[in-house]
Amino acid sequence: MSDPTLPPDAGPEEHDELLAAEYVLGTLPGEDRRAARERAEVDGAFAARISAWEDRLAPLNDGYDEAPAPDLLPQIEARLFGARTPAPRLRWFSLGWRGGALATAAIAAVVFLAVTLWPPGPAPVVLRADLTAEQIELRFAARWDGAAGLLELTRAQGDAAPAGQDYELWLIDETGVPRSLGLLRDPVTQVRAVLAPGLTLAVSLEPEGGSPEATPTGPVLAAAALDEA
Repeated sequence: MSDPTLPPDAGPEEHDELLAAEYVLGTLPGEDRRAARERAEVDGAFAARISAWEDRLAPLNDGYDEAPAPDLLPQIEARLFGARTPAPRLRWFSLGWRGGALATAAIAAVVFLAVTLWPPGPAPVVLRADLTAEQIELRFAARWDGAAGLLELTRAQGDAAPAGQDYELWLIDETGVPRSLGLLRDPVTQVRAVLAPGLTLAVSLEPEGGSPEATPTGPVLAAAALDEA
């Protein structure tokens, strides 16, 4: 969606920032708003932008008292049962191009004020761990993006597991009980997970298809605790 409030060379992040702001302000057309809502359900980074804008714009509500919702029942009954004088409808298109320009300028002004008066909060947490095996040449680099809730494992050194076997990734919390996060068959593996500093990641060598038990059955080749980048 192109927008005259952004420079021609604006990148995807700038477009996403304005889209999130318009979503929170409620100025998106119906189809665009539905698309933004559906995207937020599967895109953690975009959902974080929306949440940040909600926090930034929340102080604007302080100057207004709570008011009861309007009584729309008479209008609904009039439409359902054919009243002689239908309820008037607001014709936004009658504003013409001048109205559209004013709306765009108003959005840009609110976005500017929000960024100026309520700057973004702290950056999302990023966690890292380096899982290096001692007995064989094998190393995995782990990176967790808190905004997206995505853990990425990169096989930085070593080959894939031997034929008939698989590397399996485990998460170990304060209870000490391992929980499988899946197999590491590709050079780069991504896993949805909710993590925190201090949790431990481990890689074991298992039969093809993974451990037949709820815990590792093969040797644990490497392990490391997650720490903030």
